Amino acid sequence: MNQKPLRVLHFYKTSFPDSMGGIEQVISQIARGCVKLGVQVDVLSLTANKAPRTIKIDGYLAHRAHLDFQIASTGFSISVFWRFYQLAKKADIIHYHYPWPFMDVVHFAMRVCKPTVVTYHSDIIRQTHLNRLYLPLKQQFLKSMSCIVATSPNYVATSLVLKQFKDRVKVIPIGLDKATYPVVGPERLEFWREKVGPKFFLFVGIIRYYKGLHILLEAAQGTDYPIVIVGAGPIESELKVQVAHLGLSNIHFLGFLPDEDKVALLTLCYAVVFPSHLRSEAFGVSLLEGAMYGKPLISSEIGTGTTFINIADETGIVIPPSDPKALRQAMIYLWEHPEQAEEMGQRAERRYWQLFTADQMVKSYIELYQDVIDGKT
Repeated sequence: MNQKPLRVLHFYKTSFPDSMGGIEQVISQIARGCVKLGVQVDVLSLTANKAPRTIKIDGYLAHRAHLDFQIASTGFSISVFWRFYQLAKKADIIHYHYPWPFMDVVHFAMRVCKPTVVTYHSDIIRQTHLNRLYLPLKQQFLKSMSCIVATSPNYVATSLVLKQFKDRVKVIPIGLDKATYPVVGPERLEFWREKVGPKFFLFVGIIRYYKGLHILLEAAQGTDYPIVIVGAGPIESELKVQVAHLGLSNIHFLGFLPDEDKVALLTLCYAVVFPSHLRSEAFGVSLLEGAMYGKPLISSEIGTGTTFINIADETGIVIPPSDPKALRQAMIYLWEHPEQAEEMGQRAERRYWQLFTADQMVKSYIELYQDVIDGKT
């Protein structure tokens, strides 16, 4: 008799294709990888778009409930309660993605009686006053989980929240599947080589307050190194004003680009610079993409996964946060030492293959799901 396939429900406020931030990429990578190994996967999120309620993506089902309103980056929805209830009934295990306070409300309101795990992507950093109000609910939610997954040992060591639950914390690093990234043809590579030049620093990401791009612009003063910024976000206009104020002519804002163009720039760039200066940057998926493409890395020591990806003086350079002078010196060093930069890039790529592939991540999650269901965790 054939055994019924494992069925997993992921729950987070946003998901692909509505949004492609770091957490959304992780959920998509886990879902795709699990489907390949015979697991049935549902992903439930909120959307403001008038999109179909359910779509199939690479074998898994993405379900969207209507986003009614947002407060302090927290989405709320009335219809999601019923959608969650329907999907949770079918699931063998529910996989939450933290932080999203409204998710905790849904969890308790629906009286979930299924095995549960939560991937703890980040502490709540910015909303300190609201976090105090949320604290009792957060504590109860995390206590109710069978297992809490952290994405790096660095984050476990520095998160006051995770230290409280260390007995039930397991580390599963975020992984990426390079095979899911497009192969870029020579014509596209030549297009970007002519547009931004043969040697440049690259930043990829949503342009948010914690990404440290204002520090990168300060660091660019007095240099003529081309710096390419791929992405869009809420502080983009502020940064462009800063560029004009500083009189910089070597900054290229390219906005949001399709994956093919992003991969072309990752292929061509000299190094990846990732100046995030606050703990809101809990891991750094685009930093990991740089490692995957064999590039030397520059990042800040903020006690998170960025320094699990980028090992100082091995895969790149690690600088103190919010230090434009140190960032400038790191850029100068890599620019003027091409042999060392190439060696760092090679070591970064080797580290990716050793620790950060999607296959490793997915297998670890499937093993965890089974252990939780069997009561071993």
